[in-house]
This record gives sequence, structure tokens and C-alpha cells, in this order.
Amino acid sequence: MIRGTTILIAHIGYPTATFKAPMIYNPYFEQAGVDAVVVPMGVKADDYPHVFASLFKLTNIRGALITMPHKVTTMGLMDEVTPTAKIAGACNAVLRRADGSLLGDMFDGTGFVRGIQRKGFHPAGTRALVVGCGGVGSAIAASLAAAGIAAIGLFDANPASADSLGDRLRRHYPALDVSTGSNDPAGYDLVVNGTPMGMNEGDPLPMDVSRIAPSAFVGEVVMKQEMTGFLRAVQARGCRFQVGTDMLFEQIPAYLEFFGFPTTTPEALRSVAKLSY
Repeated sequence: MIRGTTILIAHIGYPTATFKAPMIYNPYFEQAGVDAVVVPMGVKADDYPHVFASLFKLTNIRGALITMPHKVTTMGLMDEVTPTAKIAGACNAVLRRADGSLLGDMFDGTGFVRGIQRKGFHPAGTRALVVGCGGVGSAIAASLAAAGIAAIGLFDANPASADSLGDRLRRHYPALDVSTGSNDPAGYDLVVNGTPMGMNEGDPLPMDVSRIAPSAFVGEVVMKQEMTGFLRAVQARGCRFQVGTDMLFEQIPAYLEFFGFPTTTPEALRSVAKLSY
């Protein structure tokens, strides 16, 4: 039930048809008795800075979830960003603090790493490939570096994006072996699709799946469907894998704490979520 006292959390991106967060947060809020609601808001890139500024003039907004294509742009709209967001070069969470200032943070990488650890893959000392170095790929790379990986390969259709992320990682993690320019997954223990490939049926695969070792762990970020073409292909290779929505469930407890709401567990969220694909 939405009331005059309800706290708003905006979920901003474009297009909104793929959004899963409202189907997880809102059933949880109802079950937990939290007077808040997550509202999907479709905003195109050209309109985003103006809409964002206007949105945060609302008196009953606590913050926002930010998704494609706005995670990088949001960095320049904040009063302060966390170190994690600085390394990622993007943020996916905005908190309006009591004084009205805006704090940006990034939880995509946190959710991804917590998910793979829960499934028994421990990143410390391993070699990881991240294909797609936009907001989500950069966040995952930053969190993997923090988790102690030994080496990382970065690839993006825009080489400058991979090179820039590589430079940021080297500055903060000088011992990390960073390479850019290849999406060949051979020789990696962990392989991540951080691209939107898989949002639509018939999308090309982000890499040559036949080059992924069956022993490798594979992660996906696309949430439009649970089993993307990429995941079906790696499943056929015999790889362990993580679906895109797992990353979302794992990061939501951290988001709730960030927004000042009662936290919970991924299991509790799954028990009340009303996901559809």
C-alpha cells in the first residue's frame, strides 16, 4: 500500500521492461512492514541529468537505484562518491543524506563476488576475464581486485573503456597483473560477461565459448532472462555458472543498509520475490 508517508526509491534507467528490482524490493517491503516503494522510471540518456536533478527535489525521496545507461553519468552528478565507485568509474546507488547532499556508491561488484563465493568459487589468487567494461563490468572488476585475484583480462568493444579501467585498477592495485584487448577466455579461472549481449534472442555471444575451460566458473550480468544463450552454451561445456539475478539478490542487503532500511538475507528475498521473465 502506497501512502502519503511512503518513502520513494527511484529505479532509473532505459528501457525499464527488463527491470527486476521492483519485483524483489516491493514484496520484501510489504512483508517486512517497511513504508517504502521502488518505482521504475524510464529516462533516456539525453534527458537524464535534467530529470535526475528535478527528481531529487522531491521531499519524500530517499535515494535511487541506477542502471543502464546511466551508471557512469551519475558519477558527475554526486556531491561525494565512495572509493568503490571511484575505481569502478560508475555508481548504481544514490543516497540523499539528511543535509540534502547526494552520496553515490556501487554494489554490482559486491553482489557478484558474494554470489560466486556462496557458490564455492573463491577469487583470491585466480585469473579472471571481464568482457564489457561499462558500469557493471567495471564494478565487478573492482570488487574482484579487492577480493585478491592475481590477474585480470579486460575487453570492451570500445578499447578506451578497457584501457581506462585497467589504468584505474593498476593505480589502486599495483600488484595486480592487468591486460587489455582480448576476449579470448582460454586460461582463465573465472569468466564474466559484463556486456548487454543476451538481452535479446539472437544476440551474438560475447566470446568464443569453446575456448572456456570446463573447469572455469562463469558469471552473467544480463537479467532479462535467467538462462541467456551464453549461459546455455557454458552449461553445455560443463562449467559452473552464476545467473544475472543472483548478483541482484546478493547486493540487495547491502543496498538496504545503504538506504537505512532493515537488512535481510538473499534467501529471505527469494522467498517473497515475485520475479517474472
